[in-house]
Amino acid sequence: MTENMPGTQETESSADTSQLDADDRLKPAFVRAVLDAIDSGDAEGARALVEPLHPADIADLFELAPADQRAALATAITELLDGDVLAEMNDYVREELIDALDPRQVADIAAELDTDDAVAIIEDMDAADQREVLRALDPDDRAAIEEALSFPEESAGRLMQRELIAVPEHWTVGNVLDYLRGNEELTTDFWEVFVVDPAHRPIGACHLSWIMRTPRSVAVGDVMQREQTLIPVDMDQEEVALRFQKYALISAAVVDASGRLVGMITVDDIVHIISQEAGEDILRLSGAGDGDINEPVLDSYRARVRWLISNLFTALLASSIIALFEGTIAKMVALATLMPIVAGVGGNAGTQTMAVTVRALATNQLTRSNTWRSIMRELRVAVLNGGTIAIVIGIGVSVVFGNPHLGAVIAAAMLTNIVIAGLAGVMVPVALERMGADPAVASSIFVTMTTDSMGFLAFLGLATWSGLVG
Repeated sequence: MTENMPGTQETESSADTSQLDADDRLKPAFVRAVLDAIDSGDAEGARALVEPLHPADIADLFELAPADQRAALATAITELLDGDVLAEMNDYVREELIDALDPRQVADIAAELDTDDAVAIIEDMDAADQREVLRALDPDDRAAIEEALSFPEESAGRLMQRELIAVPEHWTVGNVLDYLRGNEELTTDFWEVFVVDPAHRPIGACHLSWIMRTPRSVAVGDVMQREQTLIPVDMDQEEVALRFQKYALISAAVVDASGRLVGMITVDDIVHIISQEAGEDILRLSGAGDGDINEPVLDSYRARVRWLISNLFTALLASSIIALFEGTIAKMVALATLMPIVAGVGGNAGTQTMAVTVRALATNQLTRSNTWRSIMRELRVAVLNGGTIAIVIGIGVSVVFGNPHLGAVIAAAMLTNIVIAGLAGVMVPVALERMGADPAVASSIFVTMTTDSMGFLAFLGLATWSGLVG
């Protein structure tokens, strides 16, 4: 597979910046001009407008265009719709276009890309279309993509590039330079040269800067760095990203179960993964599914409604606690006015702690070795927050309702619920993670249930027990 030389796309994107605003977004007037040209049958005019754009901006153009006009846009600028554009495109929009293209066209586009980008295009296709595309590829490209598709989704095997530079340890720096200059089919995007033993297992790596500044007669084994971070081919992409972040990697070798070098992962792929994983965690906390504005309506509905139904059942649990204290509420209507405050503030406190905990788990900051310390830290924060809010709400209710007893009850209930919320916010995600569940997916339901139920129980229970209501 081949790829444009570095600098080509940057030159194209700098040819004309009038289409972009100050935030590097396509101007609405430009998008309208392209779509108007297509509507009027002026494909050549539309192509002339789009041609100066960077592939990422062309991908944005497709995402900004209405769904029913994307096929016409693709037809008008077919020559510009290459692999680099599809690789930058939103997943849902790309799937729509891929479905509209002939398998031969998809194969031609995939052949232009590195293996990881080609896999991203092909992996979501229907099985029948996928087979047709693979049959249309050259044997070498087909074998590389089929191997990548055999690995689990979101694993290093799917993410890695097969195009890399590997040399034997006995070579000199001069041999490496001659090899790089004498083979036009080698990949053009790499930052280090991997050194392998006769069994093709990586034993070290050399940065390009070292090779360029070392005399030709020096052996590669004398300048390479033997300590390196190796990525197992089945490692989850989120863990791969954490390793890149922890060890400040630019690229890393990927090895199979036998330790053989099978690919490499570069930091440009990791930047995308970090953004994707962070977004997924936020959306999972809210139960919003993929949270993509291009996602089909029915898919969004199915993703969201199950969480709303789950929340409905947890709300019923909270309402059943309220029902236990109907007599108490009937004697003092002010309790009904104030109890949502206790539950609401407790819910916010729990959400804060839960967000911090889920992030700490995702970034490996929270592990088994410091779990108890983290729980105690969040407990201290919850006590401080609860004490502050309790004083404020207690004084406020005493003044507004002219009832210091009521103020003391709501203050005690607020302190109790915020402390419980803090504990739930850290313990629920940790417990889910220990059980092998994704804490970002289910934590919010359990934390909300806890803060609502305990908020009502603490407030109404204290009101009854303290004799506030005669």
